[in-house]
Amino acid sequence: MGIYLNPGNSGFAEVLAAEYVDKTGLIALMNRRLNTPRKLVCISRPRRFGKSYAAKMLCAYYDYTCDSHSLFEKYEISSDSSYEANINNFQIIYLDMTNLLEKVDPKRLIQFIKDNVENEILSADPDIRKGSSFDETLINAVEYTGKKLIAVIDEWDAPIRTAPEIFKEYLGFLRMLFKSSGTTPKIFAAAYMTGILPIKKDGSESAVSDFDEFSVLDPGEFAEYTGFTEEEVRRLCVEKQMDFTELKKWYDGYSFGSEKSVYNPFSIIKAIERKRVRSYWRRTTAAESLITYVNLGGDELQDKIARLISGESVKVYTDDFENDFETFKSDDDVLTLLIHLGYLSYDEDTSLVKIPNAEVQSEFGSILKKAKSKKLAELVKNSEQFLNDTLSGNEEAVAAAIQKVRDLNYAPMYYNDEQALRYAVKFAYIVCEDRYTKIEELPSGRGIADVVYIPNQGERLPALLIELKWSKPEDKAIQQIKDKAYTTVLKNYTGKIICVGITYDEKTKIHSCKIETVAK
Repeated sequence: MGIYLNPGNSGFAEVLAAEYVDKTGLIALMNRRLNTPRKLVCISRPRRFGKSYAAKMLCAYYDYTCDSHSLFEKYEISSDSSYEANINNFQIIYLDMTNLLEKVDPKRLIQFIKDNVENEILSADPDIRKGSSFDETLINAVEYTGKKLIAVIDEWDAPIRTAPEIFKEYLGFLRMLFKSSGTTPKIFAAAYMTGILPIKKDGSESAVSDFDEFSVLDPGEFAEYTGFTEEEVRRLCVEKQMDFTELKKWYDGYSFGSEKSVYNPFSIIKAIERKRVRSYWRRTTAAESLITYVNLGGDELQDKIARLISGESVKVYTDDFENDFETFKSDDDVLTLLIHLGYLSYDEDTSLVKIPNAEVQSEFGSILKKAKSKKLAELVKNSEQFLNDTLSGNEEAVAAAIQKVRDLNYAPMYYNDEQALRYAVKFAYIVCEDRYTKIEELPSGRGIADVVYIPNQGERLPALLIELKWSKPEDKAIQQIKDKAYTTVLKNYTGKIICVGITYDEKTKIHSCKIETVAK
C-alpha cells in the first residue's frame, strides 16, 4: 500500500471507529457510473461537510490491494447488486491536494505528483515499464495489472484557492488526465473529485468540461450525501439521548436539491460528543475569513448583509460566479461564494439565500463589531442606542428609532402589514444578534409572541419579549403579553424580562411603543 497509489482502507477504518452515519449509498451511485461516459464526478460542498470521509470511503471500497468486506458488511452498500462485483477491484490514485501543498512549493506541485505516483507504480512491481510520459506509465500499469484506475482527488480546488498563480498549469494537468481522448478510457474507470468550489470556469465553460458537477447549488442525485439529513439526526438524538429540537435550531437550515433539511455533520457530531449545543463553526478555518468577504462590497452589499443578519432572505443570481476566491464582479458573486462556503443557505426554487441556523447566525452577529462599512457601522451604532433606550424604558425614543429604520429603507418596500413591522423591528435590534438567542413566534400554549430575545450565557442583560400590533393601541400589545402568559414560556430563564409593545397606525403613519418590566 502506498501514499498516492492504492492507499488501502486504514483511513476509512479510523472513520468507522468514531461516530459514523451510513453514507455508503454514495458508492452505489459511483458504481453505476463506472466505465461509462458519466464516470467523472466533481462534488463541491462546504468545509466540515464530510468530503474527506467520502474520499477515504471510496478508497477503502475500490482499492484492490486490501480486503474491505468487514468494513462494509453492515452498511447500506453491502445489499446493493453492484457491491460484490466492484469491491476491491480497482487501482486507486489518491491525492489530498491540501496535504500536498503543505509538502511542496506550488510551482513544483504537478511534477511532484507525477514523480511520486510514477515512483509508487514502478516500485509496486519492477515489471511495469516506465512510459515516455506520465499517462503512458499509467496505461502500462493498467495493462500489467489488468485493473483500471479510479482517481480520488480530495480538496481538488486547494491550488485554485491558495496558489492561483499555478491554476492554468493545474487545470492543464487535469485536462491531460480526464479530457475525452483515446488514452483516458484506457486508464480510468472513474474519477471522484471533491472540494469547496465547482470546477474553475475557463471563459463561460468549465475548464474540465467532461466532469459531471454536483455543487451545493445543484447537488442532483448526490443531495442526501451532502450532509446529515433530518432523519439521520433524529436517529442520532434517540441513540445519544440528545434534544432534537435544540440541534435543529442550531444546525438545521441548509437546503440541497431534494433534501430540504440538511445539517452540518461536523457540528452535529461535536455537539453529540460533547453533549453541548454551541457554535463549532468558529473553530474552523472557514470562519476566519468571513469578515474579509463581507467587506468586499460597497453599501449595497452591506445592506444585504444587514438584511440577512436580521433574518430576511435575499435574492441572488449565481450563474456568473467564476468559481474562485479572487474574481468578484458583483455583490451576487460574493454572496454566491458565501453559499459555497456554507455561510448561506440557497433555495434553488426561489433563488433566495438566508443565514441557515443559529450557529452561523452567531458568526454573522460577531462581524457587526468588525465590519468596515460606514453604513453598517452606523446601523450598529443606532441599534446600540435603540437597545439602550429599550432597557431604560424610553418609549418615545424606541418609537422614533423604528421610524428611522423604515426611513432608511430597511423595512420592506410595501410597509402594509404586521410582517413588515417585524422586519423593521429586527433591524432596529440588530446588535442583539451577537448577545441574544432570537426566537420568532415563540409558542406560549395560549398564543404566540412575535419576537423574543433570550440573553446568551454570560450576558448580563434582561430578556426582551416583543409583541407587535398593526393599527391597534400599543397597550393592547402589552395586555396580550399578560393575558396569554407569554412570560411563562421562559420557564428556564430566571432573569428580568422586559415586555415591549410596538404598534404602527396605518392611517397616521406613526409608530408607538409601550415598555414594561414584568415578573414571570
